[in-house]
Amino acid sequence: MLFKNIAILDENYEIKESRYVGTEKDKIAYIGTETPETDFGEVYDGKNKLLMPAFFNAHAHSPMMLMRGYGENLTLQDWLNTRIFPFEDKLTSEAVYYATLLAMAESLRFGIVSSSDMYYFCDDMVRAVEESGAKANISRSITSFAEGSVKNNDSYREAEALIRDYHGAAEGRILIDASIHAEYTNTVTSMTEVADLAKKYGVNMHVHVSETKQEHEECKARHGGRTPAQLLCDLGAFDTRTTAAHCVWAEEEDIEIFSEKGVTVATCPVSNLKLASGVCNVPALMKKGVNVAVGTDSVASNNSLNFIEEMKFFALLNKERRNDPTLITPKETLRAAARAGALSQGREDCGVLAVGRKADLTVLDIGQPHMRPVHNLANNIVYSASGSDVVLTMADGRVLYRDGDFLTIDVEKAAAETERACRDILRQL
Repeated sequence: MLFKNIAILDENYEIKESRYVGTEKDKIAYIGTETPETDFGEVYDGKNKLLMPAFFNAHAHSPMMLMRGYGENLTLQDWLNTRIFPFEDKLTSEAVYYATLLAMAESLRFGIVSSSDMYYFCDDMVRAVEESGAKANISRSITSFAEGSVKNNDSYREAEALIRDYHGAAEGRILIDASIHAEYTNTVTSMTEVADLAKKYGVNMHVHVSETKQEHEECKARHGGRTPAQLLCDLGAFDTRTTAAHCVWAEEEDIEIFSEKGVTVATCPVSNLKLASGVCNVPALMKKGVNVAVGTDSVASNNSLNFIEEMKFFALLNKERRNDPTLITPKETLRAAARAGALSQGREDCGVLAVGRKADLTVLDIGQPHMRPVHNLANNIVYSASGSDVVLTMADGRVLYRDGDFLTIDVEKAAAETERACRDILRQL
């Protein structure tokens, strides 16, 4: 495809007007001011449009699409124990498959091309993502409250089989991570063994860290003053590429660990705000050189995958919390939404608009009244744009969503089957 006379967000997160961008197979093959000699196929008219890297959702639980709006006005612990865990206990393979398909559709609608997904029934998640044409880092989240080895537990065996069977599947669109759910849902032994699993196969680690003050302080009480980050580091959980989700209550020493170990922090501003968990100290993390990416968490706690909305909250919350309007620039926000998320997934050739990089792209309609006038287009993307401005999403050079049409997903069927699964589960509760 050749994008013609289109504004672009370049590799330095600068806006360039009237560019030609050609994609060939799964790569960006041309960027320039002149019409290329190469025939790139379909010509896309870029009038009043912006081409930019697609978004990488650094922390998600896609099958929780089933629980959108189900547990409201509760604390995190009450939300989990009284609503989420009982509902999840009734999940089926089919329910997870259709819910993941629907989540992929919503993701593509909002310019998300890849998600770091932690859940179970992961075979069905892989099937849904592969069919959608999107990308994902998928992990079988492991919990264990019983002392002793988890290696004979179903969850551990499923996690290991997932790595062996699907890591690198769908021409690399599917990557498999190891996952410790959290310190508060595991023992020292289980955390150590999952960390060893990640190292054995050389895969990434995905873990919840210090989402709430209660979680953070109870860990310190259990483990001789060590925070979740300090304990996980001591157990080897950060010895491979790691994404630590939330990190709202991370302390100065924790931030030093993240920096030294190359841990990505996936902040989930809307979910954390809704559950009143707090505000992740993104400026302190960035000051120490920590790779900070943006996640949605699940629609059960968010309640949407509108990534442009997520970016706005990411940019604003610390300004108010730290009483400093100069914190977190639009450029930093855009990097966190794209390149930082790609790096968190180990996708070094993604998340930036440059020749030779993967053609993971999204197009925004910038001709609407709420996007005018333009003093600085990057500012408008972060502070003025709407999720509805996304008009095209492309993964590996393949258009998956365009002008209201989902080209790889039967959205009506996915929605109907997700609704049916919800009704079936609710009848059992």
